[in-house]
Amino acid sequence: MNIHSIRHWFGRASELMNEFYNAPYRSAIARAKRDEDDLFMLLVFSEMMGVPNPAAYYTLELQPLMLERFHEWHQRMGMEHSPLDHFRCC
Repeated sequence: MNIHSIRHWFGRASELMNEFYNAPYRSAIARAKRDEDDLFMLLVFSEMMGVPNPAAYYTLELQPLMLERFHEWHQRMGMEHSPLDHFRCC
């Protein structure tokens, strides 16, 4: 065996072990991340929806970054179109 085949074998074994270890937790981690993103999206857009946001001062500069993800969020929340009258994303 040459050094390249040994490295390839160890690399593949490492990938398989990583997959084996992480597989049971993948869906729980994805669900927790999605829930956290939904809460964050609600906080970022709460002022635009007319709900007072205590963190508005800190989240105002994040709104341009969140606009790209707004469409995905409102569809996941069960809204076919944007809930904001003055903001159309689809």
